[in-house]
Amino acid sequence: MIKRQLADILKKDFFRGKVLAIMGARQTGKTTLIDQLDIKNGEVIRFNCDDHTDAEKLEHPTLTDLHNLLDNYRYVLIDEAQRVKDIGLTLKMIADTFKNKIQVVVSGSSSFDLSNELNEPATGRMLEYMLYPLSMSELAADSSWKDVDKQLETRLIYGCYPEVVTDPAHARQTLNNLTNNYLYKDILSYKGMRKPDVLVRLLQALALQIGSEVSYSELGRTVGIDKTTIENYIDLLEKCFVIYKVNSLSRNLRKEILKGKKIYFVDNGVRNALIRNFSPLHLRQDTGMLWENFIMSERRKYNTTIGNDANIYFWRTHDQKEIDLIEEKDGRWDCFEFKFNPNKKAKLPAGFSESYSNSSFTIVNPSNYRNFIS
Repeated sequence: MIKRQLADILKKDFFRGKVLAIMGARQTGKTTLIDQLDIKNGEVIRFNCDDHTDAEKLEHPTLTDLHNLLDNYRYVLIDEAQRVKDIGLTLKMIADTFKNKIQVVVSGSSSFDLSNELNEPATGRMLEYMLYPLSMSELAADSSWKDVDKQLETRLIYGCYPEVVTDPAHARQTLNNLTNNYLYKDILSYKGMRKPDVLVRLLQALALQIGSEVSYSELGRTVGIDKTTIENYIDLLEKCFVIYKVNSLSRNLRKEILKGKKIYFVDNGVRNALIRNFSPLHLRQDTGMLWENFIMSERRKYNTTIGNDANIYFWRTHDQKEIDLIEEKDGRWDCFEFKFNPNKKAKLPAGFSESYSNSSFTIVNPSNYRNFIS
């Protein structure tokens, strides 16, 4: 079992009077993470809310019900909490009634966020954490950076979902099953959506545009739906932790592109499964896209782990000057360009450094990426 870095972060936040909520896509290992919290069996009660009986116990309980259920325990672990109607109200009651006496840890997939079951009633009583697919740092801690470096091409193609990493012989089958069955499950249960056909076409279109600005109007013409629906679908896909958006930076220069967006996939393996391409790198034309998507996602995992709340952007001008990633924090502008080929050179565009002082520039390639993500 590969240890998740989030386990130690969660344990440090025990008994602060807060419900700890683990968010993340399906199959990223939320249940396994809970098993890594080293809680003694006699002190914990667990509810798996995929089980209707467990879910019923947490639906609209009275204070007497809660005391009968929980009085003898120090920890309450609730898995797939989104299955419980009005779970946020139940968690509010537990937090207010057993403050600092019982630690509640809940996990849930994207429908957690879509329904707002948790967030609104439990405001001020909850700490949220994001669990991504495995990070390269976690893999290195489990083996070594030398071993991880040897697997870099595999990670670019198959990604880092736990089952993909631990059962590489069936990686393709796992990813195809994930994209065919789990990827759309929460979205299709939301607002009456029934068929994934449009979502598949949209995701395939996005998969072919990594590193490029996306136009919702163009995507609409490609997929066959209107711009507003495209925008809604992309918003839902982001809430389901399949993709995420990065906005363009535009504050000073006339030539800067206004309101541009790039869209990345949370995991390379999902992206490649959607376009049915698991070819090795030497047979591909999209290695640069894979590298950019991979390194962006690994940086996200790293920033989440260390609590780096920098604003992130990309930068591009109408005369084609560009920067792949900018992190802005406390008046600093840290700029990064992603190159899979270590021999490719780049420099910070003069127009950027003139308009945004206190900036730095780094090229991230396979020879130095460790420093960027760990």
